[in-house]
Amino acid sequence: MQNVSKPPALVLPPHGAVAMRIKGSTTSTGERLSQTKSMVIPDLDTPQKQINRHRRNQSQHNVGQGLQFHVDLQGEYLNKAKISEGGKKLRKNWTSAWVVLCSGELHFYKESKQEALANLKPGCKPDGVNLCGAVIEWTSEKSSRKNVFQITTRSGDEFLLQSDDYATISKWHDAIKRAVDRSSSGDARSGGGKATIVRSNSTECLSRQASDSTKIKAKESKPENRRSIMFKLNYSASDSADKNGVKNRLKKFISRRPSMKTLQEKGLIKDCVFGCHLLTLCQREGTTVPRFVQLCVKEVEKRGLEADGIYRVSGNLSTIQKLRFLVDQEEELNLDDSQWEDIHVITGALKMFFRELPEPLFPFRFFDAFVEAIKIKEQKQKIQALKKLVHQLPKPNHNTMKLLFHHLLRVLTKSRQNLMSSQGISIVFGPTLMWPELDTGNMAVNMVYQNQIVEFMLIECQEIFGPEGK
Repeated sequence: MQNVSKPPALVLPPHGAVAMRIKGSTTSTGERLSQTKSMVIPDLDTPQKQINRHRRNQSQHNVGQGLQFHVDLQGEYLNKAKISEGGKKLRKNWTSAWVVLCSGELHFYKESKQEALANLKPGCKPDGVNLCGAVIEWTSEKSSRKNVFQITTRSGDEFLLQSDDYATISKWHDAIKRAVDRSSSGDARSGGGKATIVRSNSTECLSRQASDSTKIKAKESKPENRRSIMFKLNYSASDSADKNGVKNRLKKFISRRPSMKTLQEKGLIKDCVFGCHLLTLCQREGTTVPRFVQLCVKEVEKRGLEADGIYRVSGNLSTIQKLRFLVDQEEELNLDDSQWEDIHVITGALKMFFRELPEPLFPFRFFDAFVEAIKIKEQKQKIQALKKLVHQLPKPNHNTMKLLFHHLLRVLTKSRQNLMSSQGISIVFGPTLMWPELDTGNMAVNMVYQNQIVEFMLIECQEIFGPEGK
């Protein structure tokens, strides 16, 4: 046997450290010397260590069946949930996993890494996540648990990691973020190729990029692929021309479209009752109180004053929406019909009418004035201030408010039967009848004032609005 002495290892500066080792052997037939090279790209964030010349002598029997990675963060138990696979949503199922971060990959084990690798079947690999191109972000919407962050991979897989200890989960978040940044920057430098893998049973560095690029070139060289590309280019050109034609036709149609007033005159578009401004609705109907409000109040007083929780209990929403549709279509409405048998459907529709007004029953410009009036300590002055404001309201607002508060006062007189107190009524109608135009203040404080205003005006209804007939 011919002996070939090993040349010394070549050590370069830290940012480009390359260790090369050439080993040779000569067979009896005089074959050429076989040479293998190993390139290990160090972590730029950690100080360089001296290369061990006796790597083959190190004990690697525990990881001999798998791949050898640079470990960025030792294992630790974290709560893990996989919520998406390839873009398809999965049912969230939290499990405890032993997590190890190494060489741009995240590995999950059911128990500690040593125990898991000892029980791992030959040829099997642990569950892992390739962090190259992944997105890491904290989330509070995907889970009710605290301290949760999400990992979204290139392939569309989504994972949640969580720990009750914020320091622990923050440490993992930062480490994974750094690993993603390193793998992404390395991926950009290599032209978008995938990360390299170092085998544990040799020092040979295998790159997937070369094989991938070879496959791509082979596909591009096929004539049928060239034909399909040309077809797509021609199709996209014709498709673009067709889109331009559609765009031009739409422009012509829009320029010739009739006005809203013309459509309304022809009866093609009808104004809705729900969501219509109170003044506009009353002008259209020729009244100062919307007809729908009058019908609802009349029906509740007819058969619902003693109903348990009137205005507090919600009716069936689908039935309420059906009633709303009929009202908006201006079809003949008979509230005595059996389909409106539940009185809470009618009260629910009435509350929905007031909630969907573009401007509430208490107009925006009066909101602050009513709040200042309710803050007055002296009873008579408070009544006079509110009475003055009420008489300054537009006539549709004043008359509708007067009808509604006298109706609610009759509901209050039956409080023993319907279990509705003045406070309960004000909680329901406070935010329904008034709200500020801009939510610049404290929402909770505004709600307190809304309830106080409605409750006080309900109790002092006769003093503020006067007799109902006048």
